[in-house]
Parts: sequence; C-alpha cells; structure tokens
Amino acid sequence: MTPTPIPTPALTIDEAVVDRNIARMAEWAARRGIALRPHAKTHKSVEIGRRQIAAGATGLTVATISEALVFARAGIDDLFIAYTVWVDDEKAIRLRELLQLARVRIGVDSVAAARQLAGAIPPPERDRLSVLIEIDSGHHRSGVQPERAGELAAEAQALGLRVVGVFTFPGHSYRPDGRAEAARDEAAALHTAAEALTARGVAVSVVSGGSSPSAEFADADVLTELRPGVYALGDAQQWELGSATSEQLALQVLATVVSRGANHLIVDAGSKLLSSDRGAFSTGFGRLLDHPDARIEALSEHHATITHLDLPVGTRVRIVPNHACVAVNLSDAYAVTTRDGDVAFWPIDARGCNA
Repeated sequence: MTPTPIPTPALTIDEAVVDRNIARMAEWAARRGIALRPHAKTHKSVEIGRRQIAAGATGLTVATISEALVFARAGIDDLFIAYTVWVDDEKAIRLRELLQLARVRIGVDSVAAARQLAGAIPPPERDRLSVLIEIDSGHHRSGVQPERAGELAAEAQALGLRVVGVFTFPGHSYRPDGRAEAARDEAAALHTAAEALTARGVAVSVVSGGSSPSAEFADADVLTELRPGVYALGDAQQWELGSATSEQLALQVLATVVSRGANHLIVDAGSKLLSSDRGAFSTGFGRLLDHPDARIEALSEHHATITHLDLPVGTRVRIVPNHACVAVNLSDAYAVTTRDGDVAFWPIDARGCNA
C-alpha cells in the first residue's frame, strides 16, 4: 500500500539519513578516542537522542534546564548544560529535580554565576553536579580568557563546586574558510585553559569543544570530548560551509508550488516553518535540495519566493532550512520517511524549552 502523501508544508526527516549521520560522527569520534556528547538543542527529540546514545555517545549536551528535564525524564541520565546559567529561585527548583534524575554538568564563566549556583544547590544535593569553566576561543560571545580559567576554577571550588574541566564553543567556525582555523583556535585556547587549571591545583578530566563545522578538524591531542549538534540533521548552512554534502541533509521542509509569477514561483512554506534566519554567507532563505541553482529570495509568514526555477503549480519541492535548530523549534513533530518507505511522526519533545 502506498503511504498517504504528507500534507504540505511539513518539517520532514529521512530516518536512514539521520542514522547514517549519527553513525558517521560516532565512528569518527571513536577512532580518535574522543568522547561524543551531541548537542540536542538542534533536534530536540528524545527518539534521536536515544539513537545517538545507542551509537556510542556518552551523554547529551543541552541548552537549558528545561531541555535537560525533557531528556532526563525520558531516561537519558548524563547531561551537560553548555552555557552559563543564572540560577534564580525558579530555576533552582527545576535544577534540583533534574539532579534527582541525572548527572549534570553546568558551564560557568564568572564568580557571580558560580556563587549563585552554589547558593541555589546546597551541598547535600551536589553529588551529581559538576562544573566546567567556559572559555572564549575566538567567538567572543561568552567565556573567560583562557589564561584566567584557573583563577575562576579555584574560586568556584572554594565555593564548594566540583570543577572537572573546561569547555568552549568555536562559533567562529560558521564562516566560509574558517572551519579549520576555528578548530586550531579552539585547541590552543583549551590547552592554555587546562594548564591554567592544573597550575591552580584543579584536576582536569574534561576538555570539551566542537561544533558541526569544525568537528572534522578537532584536535584529539587536546580535546577529550566533542559536542556537535547539527550534524545529525544537516542544514543549508552546513551545506554551504562544506561540512555536509547533499546526501547528508536529513532535514527538509516539504512544500508545494502554489503560484507562478513572470520570474518567480511561490511555495506554501514561509518564515513560520523555515525561520527567517540567514547567515551573512547564505545564498538565500534556505536551499532546494533537488534544485541547487534555485534561490529563495524572500519569505513571508506562509510563503517563499523562489527564482531561477520553473515548475508547474502543484509540484512538490524539498527545502533545506538555513538553520536547523531554529526551524525545528517552530514545529511540533517531524514527518519521518522511515526505512521501509512509510511515514511516521516523531514529536519534537523539547520544543519551546527555552529557559
């Protein structure tokens, strides 16, 4: 029996491609002796997270306490919140619940944040809590300078927190010809930071980095852990940066041509599904998987304007969103093309878990 066509517009993934992407990164990390801790803020899916763990990931990375709770309640019990968290009274309640379910690491990049964390979680509840010092390795978003990491780590330990290492996000890998350079910056910064901790008497067991664009250049002599996120799904940014091929793009928005102009087409997927995210290097608001020369020139809420393409009304097209993380957070579920050709629906469990 032929499956019922998926109504458009829809956020879709290909199960076989997802599984191949997961296996490829797991094998890459294993060959180099680096622990893999994928960033689940991209897919926000318990199903995909479980597949990553089954393939060898040591745990998952998340963006927020609420994301962590989604995965912990599903039985994934080793989680890293890879950002500095300001733990107010409400977050303290959820963090204490989380620590009942999972081992948790949290990023810290200031004494103030460390003090707030120590005050929110009393010593009897800290057995499953550890801290990594966040380092700025060139992205210039958050994190301390590498040479100051030891000072911060010593102060965090004096507050009663268990510091186990350092981490960074080489976000400047998201630029053309910048992937290898960002990985070199990452390794240099983490090496300096780890030495700074050791000099202050803080033992270092975790040196954590990685992004999907820089992952293949990660320095296994420095890093003990890698945290790529987008690799499992792929997106147009990875395609245009050269960190994913078209065969590795599991995530697509299925859309239908609904109107034709003199020099353009209109499809029924707009910013409310694709997101309006567009990097400085992007060639448009996403890419058409089967028509790589086409350009998505503009988005409205429910429609996209496509040029350099001539198709009849009613034709279906597959659009690869620019930024998977943002597009995923706009939908409730994936329409999944399964290995046997059927259609299944996987919930986007951590959608909207932004705090």
